[in-house]
Amino acid sequence: MNDKDISKVFARTVESLLTDDSNGKMPYCRRHGETMPSGEVLKEVVELVRAVIFPGYFGDSTLSDYTMGYRAGVMIERIYELLCKQIEAGLSFGTTVIDNPSERAVEIALEFVDYLPQLRSALALDVEAAYNGDPAATGFGEIISCYPVVKAMCNYRMAHKLHESGVPLIPRIITELAHCETGIDIHPGAKIGRCFTIDHGTGVVIGETCIIGDNVKIYQGVTLGAKSFPLDADGNPIKGIPRHPILEDNVIVYSNATILGRITIGRNAVIGANIWITESVPEGAWIVKRD
Repeated sequence: MNDKDISKVFARTVESLLTDDSNGKMPYCRRHGETMPSGEVLKEVVELVRAVIFPGYFGDSTLSDYTMGYRAGVMIERIYELLCKQIEAGLSFGTTVIDNPSERAVEIALEFVDYLPQLRSALALDVEAAYNGDPAATGFGEIISCYPVVKAMCNYRMAHKLHESGVPLIPRIITELAHCETGIDIHPGAKIGRCFTIDHGTGVVIGETCIIGDNVKIYQGVTLGAKSFPLDADGNPIKGIPRHPILEDNVIVYSNATILGRITIGRNAVIGANIWITESVPEGAWIVKRD
């Protein structure tokens, strides 16, 4: 192949990448000249938030009482600055036009910084739930340092806050960072109550419209998913409908159980391992697999 042929191949490739597909859509949607959110920058935001919430356990391990307040202030300022730019990029993602995305990004970033004390309180309860639920745990410090649920829930609760603020894309990026790191996949749209824990964690899936009450514990490999969902007149999946389970307070779900559809697992119910559930379970029931 000569240089002329190579140039033709390159030109065809470039043209194909810049041309709409058969449906008239590009494989991404953003307005010309506006950048997308950066996964690397959002990873830094996550690491900074973890360091602020759990100082010494994440980030700099040499903190002292004399410098902690100063360093926290510096990190919070950095979180705010990074989020302003990333949220503005997120608001520009997709087809919905938002007036003054820069101003709205500042508002959401400030709301997020103001939320950090609540985030710390919520995660403290998650840590306590993990400690109380595992007789092998020797202390809260071990939970924070070693248990993947802490990282997963930190990312989820951050992402859920941004999701509720109407930020596109960024919440999914944040929860996918935790998914890659821990094997725990929680959609930012799910609603999870207080004192939630996941023991071991790998392979857990929690869908977008799940509602989980207080004091719920699940084990590795659990799926809280959807069954087949309806299509519209054009054959496209109908988005936004409730399609994932509701787990009420004090539910326990053991490893590799699969719970599908908009069903309710009643208060104090226990779902055994390796079970397929597609119908609601009454309060206090024990559902176990029998040979």
